[in-house]
Amino acid sequence: MKSIFSHILFLVLLALCFFLPQITAPVALLLGLLLASTFGNPFNSDYVGYVLKISVVGLGFGVNTHILLEAGKQSLVSTAFLVATVLLIGLLLGKWLQNESKTSLLISAGTAICGGSAIAAVGTAISANTKQLSVASGTIFMLNALALLVFPVVGNWLGLSQEKFGLWAGIAIHDTSSVVGAAAKYGETALNIATTTKLVRILWIIPLAIISALPYWKRGTQIAYPYFIIFFIVASLLSTNYPAYQSLFQHFYNFAKRGLVVSLFLIGAGISLKDLCEIGIKPFLQGLILWLFTATVSLIAICFM
Repeated sequence: MKSIFSHILFLVLLALCFFLPQITAPVALLLGLLLASTFGNPFNSDYVGYVLKISVVGLGFGVNTHILLEAGKQSLVSTAFLVATVLLIGLLLGKWLQNESKTSLLISAGTAICGGSAIAAVGTAISANTKQLSVASGTIFMLNALALLVFPVVGNWLGLSQEKFGLWAGIAIHDTSSVVGAAAKYGETALNIATTTKLVRILWIIPLAIISALPYWKRGTQIAYPYFIIFFIVASLLSTNYPAYQSLFQHFYNFAKRGLVVSLFLIGAGISLKDLCEIGIKPFLQGLILWLFTATVSLIAICFM
């Protein structure tokens, strides 16, 4: 009976997250966490990544390609500097805290680029084991959940414009899901800028994974690359060059925004409190200090732009 109830409750909450605009990304995440901690997740969560990637692709229909290219040119050098700086500080911090080397690298990569995607790519390249991946992913997940709740509050408190908030979210929040979740709550313009900024950061996955793999390189190693970036660009090109279909593209864009809310619910439902408690204080401290440094420095820089 409990199993049937948990299945029905899961499906009801899933439907509400998609159809009710009142349920924002942070609320969806909390609903998922509550469900997982009380009844457990009755469904396999392997499909969460697909929902997220499809939703991010759908956001491309709301982004003008000319704006995307301009943002890429403007932020290419600054993004490279940011990634290198965060990685260096993260590795030094991990060494100071005496964290395991691969775990330290994964946490630093997740903070510098794009959370779970970077952890998966770099983890594959350096042959990280399950525990190392779990600790890094759990650390990033907790900080993502915190950012999703805190960033919009801080942005409103400081009176940040949508442009500045979108840039800050794209720089300082780890996973794509939390970036777009926080930005979507702040506004339409913030969402477009945050998504574009985040995608520029994601492009650094391949060079980082290759460089990270060199000390651990094994023949036949494959690097997981987020190919959904290409489809995002294709969606943006279609939307920019075929204005006659703008009404249809707008529907795709709206569905994508609700899909992101659903993905946050699924992410929350896929992790248990037990998993979070097993992270350990030192890896979490590394992730927390590194994230606070990135968020604070980028916010100060953006405020004085």
